[in-house]
Amino acid sequence: GVASNAAFSVAFSGIPMTAVLMRTGYQLDNATLGLVLGLMGLGIAVSELPWGLLTDRWGDRPVLLTGLGSTALALLAMAIWAAPNVRHIPGLGLLGAGLLLVGLLGGSVNGASGRAVMTWFDASERGLAMSIRQTAVPLGGGIGALALPFVALHFGFAALYGLLAVLCALGAVMSWAWVHEPPIAAITPRTTANFTEAALASKASPLHDARVWRIVLGIGILCAPQFAVLSFGTIFLHDFGHAGLATITATMVFTQVGAMVMRVWSGRWTDRRCNRPAYLRACSALSVGLFAGLAVLVIAAGTHAADSLALRIALVVLLGVSGVCVSAWHGVAFTELATLAGAARAGTALGMANTSVFLVCFVTPFSIPHLLALQGWPMVWLAASACALVAMPLLVPRAEATAVDQKVARTRLSRST
Repeated sequence: GVASNAAFSVAFSGIPMTAVLMRTGYQLDNATLGLVLGLMGLGIAVSELPWGLLTDRWGDRPVLLTGLGSTALALLAMAIWAAPNVRHIPGLGLLGAGLLLVGLLGGSVNGASGRAVMTWFDASERGLAMSIRQTAVPLGGGIGALALPFVALHFGFAALYGLLAVLCALGAVMSWAWVHEPPIAAITPRTTANFTEAALASKASPLHDARVWRIVLGIGILCAPQFAVLSFGTIFLHDFGHAGLATITATMVFTQVGAMVMRVWSGRWTDRRCNRPAYLRACSALSVGLFAGLAVLVIAAGTHAADSLALRIALVVLLGVSGVCVSAWHGVAFTELATLAGAARAGTALGMANTSVFLVCFVTPFSIPHLLALQGWPMVWLAASACALVAMPLLVPRAEATAVDQKVARTRLSRST
């Protein structure tokens, strides 16, 4: 599941890392670049729920094989027809259609590999298992940030799309070899909870559960600051911070690796302490402060960001830390959502969440150029801070968080006595 998700994440998270080169190679302005980068997210958003429903009906393996295999073919077609070279620059329509198609097909990996976690692991392990699975996104993004700018710069976009096609094909091979449904007949005390939960979940669809929709909406909104960093962080560091390609690449790799480490740690930590709501609230609150601080730093820098080495270092560090913080909560939130929906409906619930996530993925890069034209980078980072603030009560209502904290405190007290 990690390999399958990471294979597509290299494309989804890695292509925006080449934004500076893409802007030059395809001769795009910032507004058009934002639209193009958002189209892949739109494709994923449109296809997530159908893929989730198919996963609950067919199982993980057929969906992963179909999705990854067809994504590899779409990327191969882009390498042949949609890559710029010295003789020809593809039109905006061809580039946009190719990225939209890649998103439509690649969206299959998100719900399918998440459902496998719910069926193979019990409640005491799912936070860690889902967080490990969610490391696929920053893992793929880190590989993309490290490799794709180099490949695009030295070998061109045809080689870049071809490399991504090979990775998706390898993910399909791994899915064929290792992804299977758990043996239903082998019910043990360890797995009984899964099947009881599945029976309860089969009574109602997550599509009709207001609690599921609330978390889905919160997950989507909290992804806006993350996508702001992933889609336009390179442009920010290049245009405002006057950073070189090596610094930009190192910052994005740090963001992805930091997010990966934090997702694994947070899954294990919240499994042990049973404090997922409190953790989600802390991540949201810290993200509010970090992005507001980034906006203040940009305002203080004014037009002199390139004049001070200390100021440029501060911009790089704060952007990287903000990106890690706003990416660290995914595994915990998706575990909370899938647990609420039940193992039998996890594919649908995760499809709903990913639809929300990738709709935001489309809207975010599309909106940033307009915010830049309005008030510059301070407006972009203040908007990111506001999104984190809005998401906080949706992910964890204060009454619910308080009740959970009280329950954890009572449990600790009883253990200590």
